Amino acid sequence: MRRVEEDKGERQNIRWRPFVLAQANSKEGPGWKAWERPAEEKIRGMLAHIAGIAAMRQGDALYDAFHDGLLKARHVDRKNLDDPDVLMAIAMDAGLDTGRLQEDMKDPSIITTIGESHTEATEKFGAFGVPTFAFDNGGSVFLKMFYPSQDEAGEMYDSLVKMMSQWVNIGEIKRPQPPWPAGVTPAA
Repeated sequence: MRRVEEDKGERQNIRWRPFVLAQANSKEGPGWKAWERPAEEKIRGMLAHIAGIAAMRQGDALYDAFHDGLLKARHVDRKNLDDPDVLMAIAMDAGLDTGRLQEDMKDPSIITTIGESHTEATEKFGAFGVPTFAFDNGGSVFLKMFYPSQDEAGEMYDSLVKMMSQWVNIGEIKRPQPPWPAGVTPAA
């Protein structure tokens, strides 16, 4: 999304919402809810979701920088986002007020927000993984891809949004794998 925003020269109207992969991948049964587990159980990803919601309270620009830092830490640097020290370092790098962030992370309404977001994603939009794009018309799409080039990002995004938000009769598009299509590399 940052490449799309760079290409278009403006922030896109994206509302980032938590989706708990530990819940989606759980074998515990339908009554088990990751967001209802005691904090000492350290459900994978929950601390990052809590920090993300708390970071949103400091504004879009700071949240965007924090979110970018989370993605880089997880997918490039392979850092553990369940480590509070890692999260605070990302928060400092993003320019967040870390004292306020830590205080906001204690707010129990954040857990409620995470549970409601995940439930809405699965029940209303059929989400099963990330990223899932949800549209105003109730349509949604899960997208698996490598980073597009800067030159392709905006056009690719516009095409995806048009296709999946307007043409509701498209149920699934899947490129057979492996291998990933020839000539495409997972470069960041």
